[in-house]
Amino acid sequence: MPRIFTKIFITGMITLLAVQVSAQKGVEDGSKYGHGEDSLKCLKNLSLFVEYVKQKSYADAIPAWEICFNECPLASTKIYTDGVKIMNYRIKKEKDATKKEELFQQLMGVYDQRIKYFGNDRKYGEGYILGRKAVELLDHKKTDADARVQAQEWFKKSVSERGNNSEGAVLATYMTNTVAMYKSGQTDAAEVVNNYIKVNDIVSALITKYQSKPKYKEMYQTLKDNVEKLFATSGAADCETIEKIFAPQLAENKENVDWLKLVNKLLARANCEDAQLLYDVSESLHAIEPSSSSAYGLARMYLKSQDLDKSVEYYNEAISLEEEADQKGTFHYQLGLIKFNQGKLAEARSNANKAIELRPDWGDPYILIGNLYATSAKNFGKDEFEHATAYWAAVDQFVKAKSVDPSVATKANELIGIYSKHFPGTEEIFFHNLQEGASYKLEGWINVSTKVRAKK
Repeated sequence: MPRIFTKIFITGMITLLAVQVSAQKGVEDGSKYGHGEDSLKCLKNLSLFVEYVKQKSYADAIPAWEICFNECPLASTKIYTDGVKIMNYRIKKEKDATKKEELFQQLMGVYDQRIKYFGNDRKYGEGYILGRKAVELLDHKKTDADARVQAQEWFKKSVSERGNNSEGAVLATYMTNTVAMYKSGQTDAAEVVNNYIKVNDIVSALITKYQSKPKYKEMYQTLKDNVEKLFATSGAADCETIEKIFAPQLAENKENVDWLKLVNKLLARANCEDAQLLYDVSESLHAIEPSSSSAYGLARMYLKSQDLDKSVEYYNEAISLEEEADQKGTFHYQLGLIKFNQGKLAEARSNANKAIELRPDWGDPYILIGNLYATSAKNFGKDEFEHATAYWAAVDQFVKAKSVDPSVATKANELIGIYSKHFPGTEEIFFHNLQEGASYKLEGWINVSTKVRAKK
């Protein structure tokens, strides 16, 4: 071939290649925007859909967004963050179930493509994206058993990778999904406990991290409280499961305050009063850092061994250290039962009344007071009639119990039926110049006003 023709051929090929390169899409050559006309097209549509999304004009944003999503996927993470908003808008507007499902799958594809092109991002990599994808999946399919399993897999990977940088929404939904799976038989109690510990540790670390930022600290404290309530009511925190998981870890954690506190709290909340682990953990923890839960553990231990004086000592310490009203009320009630057992009736009533102050909608303390009056009736007053008047006061307490707490109605009605039979007879009431329905004051240690009633 003559040199001149060779030169023309080569020049032509270079020109042709230049035209091709100048019009390549980013998806084809791995560049951010593509090249030539395609790069201009990408930049133009990127700017368009971002502006539309800012204005919440999602329908107008769709054409420009689709071009960027398909042709220059590396251009910006906005393609994915705004893409989620656009796809959710489309799903919400769609009425046809089949098309809605297709759009949902496209939404999942937005997360998949973000992982493909931005999964190695140092700050918002695959773990971050998977966490958000899992939350998104459950937002749309929370009642779908298969979706729960898939989401859980993504949550585990996300939390494992992100650790103390996990998002609050991810941690909250991870725990909610764990409990939902447990209740539907898709996981076991040990998984619930282990995931609770994992989430609790991360949230505790975040609270510490944001000590100087009240807004965030309060947000994570609320999350911690909610996760704790969720776990406590899950039904998974039973004594057998807790002992099975934690007993083998005790030897190496006897001086680990955080571990001891966590296990002690789990055992106390589950009322594991017969668990050997509760006693062992309580002794270790109380020696290092006395707390309400550790004192409670020791109180139950001494109660079990029938050392009532020691049990009372630790119950009083548990009460003095406890800050939560409901738990403090429970401790007072339990201490009242011990005082009853010791025959210290006035002290038993005093503790029951304190429990009522702290938990006014709880019926058991009223029943305790009623039983105190009823069992002491034979020794109350100076004659048979005055003995019988104590039953009026007792029944008053049982009636009050079921009025504030319907859950104890069956027990209260049973006691009312038993002790109403011990009321004075009509003749006795007449003999003492009293009338049914009249007010009557009981003296002595009971020292309350009641109403005159005859046994039926």
